Amino acid sequence: MTALLALLLLTTPQGEPRPAIVPEIVAEADGTRTLRMETVVGATADKAWTMIATPEGWRRWAAPVARVVPGEEDMLETSYAEDAKPGDATTIRQHFVAWIPGRMLAFRTVKAPEGFPHFETYKKVITVIELSPAGEGRTRIALTAVNYPDDAAGRALLDFFRKGNAETLVKLRDALEASDD
Repeated sequence: MTALLALLLLTTPQGEPRPAIVPEIVAEADGTRTLRMETVVGATADKAWTMIATPEGWRRWAAPVARVVPGEEDMLETSYAEDAKPGDATTIRQHFVAWIPGRMLAFRTVKAPEGFPHFETYKKVITVIELSPAGEGRTRIALTAVNYPDDAAGRALLDFFRKGNAETLVKLRDALEASDD
């Protein structure tokens, strides 16, 4: 009985089951593929915006290292390696290409960690994070990545990011709902 109660507590925050984050892949008219998924979080869009649009926010949910690249205010450098130095082989650079404060952020990865497979293909993908109201104190977060080609590299990347982006949204949701600011 105790194990069942623990399982219920882990799977039903605030008494409600969490819907799974279900990736959707769409074949576009130009032959490329789009990867889309969304979740609803118990946090305001302002709070979500801070998490996705600032280095401080990224450090809370995405990577232990996150900083603006000096002289390039629209470039965020991150790393999963806590001891990463600027520009080293473990860093990732996201170029923020468009944003509407509090509503939408679009970026393209322009540097990947050394050895990242299919990077020449991946650097053409643009990721868009959209925030929209979902009721009292709740926000819908949609993550859409466009321009995966329908070839071996594009399919390998889609397979990788189908799982990885869903995990990323769960981490973002968990960080937003655990945060008290």
